[in-house]
Amino acid sequence: MPRVLIVSHTTGYQLRAFNDAAEALGIELVFATDRCHRLDDPWQDRAVAVRFHDVDASVAAIRTRAAQTPLDGVIAVGDRPVPLAARAADAVGLRWHSVEGALASTDKRRSRAVFAAAGLPSPRFVVLPAAGSQRPGAGVQLSAAGFRLPAVLKPIGLSGSRGVIRANDDAAFAAAFERIRALLARPQIRAARAGLEDEILVEEYIDGAEFALEGVMTDGRLQVFAIFDKPDPLTGPFFEETIYATPSSLPAARQAGVIDSVHRAADALGLRHGPIHAECRVTADGTIYVLEVAARPIGGLCSRVLAFAGGPRHAQSLEAVLLRHAIGEDVSRDARETRGAAVMMIPIPARGMLRHVSGEESARETAGVTEIRITAKTGQLLEPLPEAGSYLGFIFARGASAADAMTAVRQAHRRLAFDIAKEIRVV
Repeated sequence: MPRVLIVSHTTGYQLRAFNDAAEALGIELVFATDRCHRLDDPWQDRAVAVRFHDVDASVAAIRTRAAQTPLDGVIAVGDRPVPLAARAADAVGLRWHSVEGALASTDKRRSRAVFAAAGLPSPRFVVLPAAGSQRPGAGVQLSAAGFRLPAVLKPIGLSGSRGVIRANDDAAFAAAFERIRALLARPQIRAARAGLEDEILVEEYIDGAEFALEGVMTDGRLQVFAIFDKPDPLTGPFFEETIYATPSSLPAARQAGVIDSVHRAADALGLRHGPIHAECRVTADGTIYVLEVAARPIGGLCSRVLAFAGGPRHAQSLEAVLLRHAIGEDVSRDARETRGAAVMMIPIPARGMLRHVSGEESARETAGVTEIRITAKTGQLLEPLPEAGSYLGFIFARGASAADAMTAVRQAHRRLAFDIAKEIRVV
């Protein structure tokens, strides 16, 4: 039985999907997760206990397991596990993305520099320290970097639009800087010890529409699974992603440009073999800016928007295709189904405690809707962007076209009501 190493956080929506796919394919999964290393298999899954901030010890633990049960492939689930997955793959001799590429893909500062050096269109940027008592003035800092406001401020090591804020003037810049600094000072973020908590990337704002690309690299060759439109404007001050829809409405020539740009960006980073998820912004004149290329698949439950045909099995999930790729199977004929598909990541409208969700039955009856998953729990403290790290849930739909699927998720969302009580602060 082939074995695939899954490097991940202990909990995550996508782990169940990988497990279900592995059981159907006859593949054994070996998990390496950030659980307590002092307890004896608390989750009863025989996972290797790792700590993402202690890469050397974690690689040694994975190498020990691989010596006992040889591995055939590796997949990272989420951004934080990516560098460890690269080091582990290198240590046990598995094909995967390069260590340098993995590190650069999770660091906005490094990836920006790599893209610019490769000749890809890239916004001008400056990196400012988040620690200390400094209150930077936007004019001096940005003029030194060769650009002016508006600008976008981003934590270097966070993902999913978390902490990303647009500033149009000096006052907004100072407020955004302080807001991001407060976010980075939170104990749960400091506890991650990613080494990226003390700097803020500030880059010139690029006006344009955003798109995402899902694919896989095979020995340096890019296979595209889908290009997603992001139909809701992402102009700031915050950048909350709500809907992904495919197939893309971009003209064929523009799609080819996106694919070429992402391929060049992945090659420049050193992402050679394994899943990739890329984000791009396309300006009105057709300039394509690659914002990031992550060495992992699309996150959370969003992968359920993709279904595949054309391979040896019908109605495959993304996780099934990636597992087959990880063990060396040819997935070049696997293609996404031709119907339109969309997923809505249900936004959090306000900070507070979730008391009740109503309208689910009516929403599920919306034509084209295939699934609704409310992932927030009753009594949970909700927090919107830019501080948020999660969504209320997900709505999935399919239709004759991407536009039909988008209409379905919007109609279903309008039928849902969320009772959110204001937070009672204790002082």
